[in-house]
Amino acid sequence: MADRKIRILVAKPGLDGHDRGAKVVARALRDAGFEVIYTGIRQTPAMIAEAALQEDVDVVGLSILSGAHMTLCPKVVDLLRGQGQDDVTVLVGGIIPDEDVAPLQAAGVQGVFGPGTSTQDIIEFIRTAVI
Repeated sequence: MADRKIRILVAKPGLDGHDRGAKVVARALRDAGFEVIYTGIRQTPAMIAEAALQEDVDVVGLSILSGAHMTLCPKVVDLLRGQGQDDVTVLVGGIIPDEDVAPLQAAGVQGVFGPGTSTQDIIEFIRTAVI
């Protein structure tokens, strides 16, 4: 990894149209030296998985405020794994109740970041996760 930048896909799955937080995180990741691809709002899990494959990313970061994280996140993970992207780190940020963190992690989401998480914490998590 030392010879190339970590590539991160930031996506807004589902019908949630609020993307300010995703854009703030994407900019912070870019400013930290990562290569960031932002897909925009209203992406399906299949669109996200296909973009991740086409862009050859190391990380997929999902931003969800709609409450559909328990449906959308596992679907994205399943699609990524189904197309052979077993080494892609999947993160989710947004309004995630504490009781949903463990089931999301069991479904293959490596990092869960709620409101108030500093962008520096996300950056450090990614640097540690993607070796």
